[in-house]
Amino acid sequence: MASAMPLAAPEPAAALPLGKVDGQIVYAIGDIHGCYDQLRQLLSLINADAGRHAGGRTPTLIFCGDYIDRGPASPRVLDALCWLKRRSPFHVHFLKGNHDQAMLDYIADPVPMRVWMTVGGQATLQSYGVMPPSAQDSPDSHREARDDLLERLPVAHLRFLEGLELMVGLGDYAFVHAGVRAGVALADQSEDDLLWIREGFLDNEKPHERIIVHGHTWTSDRPMIHPHRIGIDTGVYETGVLTALRLEDGKSALLATR
Repeated sequence: MASAMPLAAPEPAAALPLGKVDGQIVYAIGDIHGCYDQLRQLLSLINADAGRHAGGRTPTLIFCGDYIDRGPASPRVLDALCWLKRRSPFHVHFLKGNHDQAMLDYIADPVPMRVWMTVGGQATLQSYGVMPPSAQDSPDSHREARDDLLERLPVAHLRFLEGLELMVGLGDYAFVHAGVRAGVALADQSEDDLLWIREGFLDNEKPHERIIVHGHTWTSDRPMIHPHRIGIDTGVYETGVLTALRLEDGKSALLATR
């Protein structure tokens, strides 16, 4: 069963850094990676939590990317997110993750993107009913797999992936997938860093323009909490834990599936 019990900060992490979100109530959601059951559970938790805390405000949901790969149900995840984009009673933002971009790159030209098979692409192809080649298989086998995927991939899924955002700024927070390059203005961040960065971000101890909320990197089933950033990827495809961060002006809390 899913539980709405707040997660304790992992040791030796500090308490959640607090800022303002312009009077709104915001839920940031970590990397889903094809784990539909946990997504459904977390959305149920968020809906119930918003009923207790929204106070008449329309909540904003910010998904931090990596909707596909590794887990068993990428198509069901994208179906759910496409539905939310069209019909959700909440305000929603969907950030692009490096895995989402990898799928788009494979569709555009599968041969140079054969490495996608080694980082979760095989699970995504299988979930669409496509026989996945290995990274070492011939270029023709990858072109055939790509063509088979395009025959099975709903247009709505492709359009969803093509329309993902790179960054959302809200009050004292900036939401991205992977992180930001230290010393570079948020407006000048490269797409490559926003999708992929680890070194130069995770080891940076200096403040950024805003508190950074991100996914992409996980070490356990607990969020990574630091004075200037909050990492909410909790490795759901291995841990079973999908995490959301609730933010209000001067308040924050964590919700997670268990």
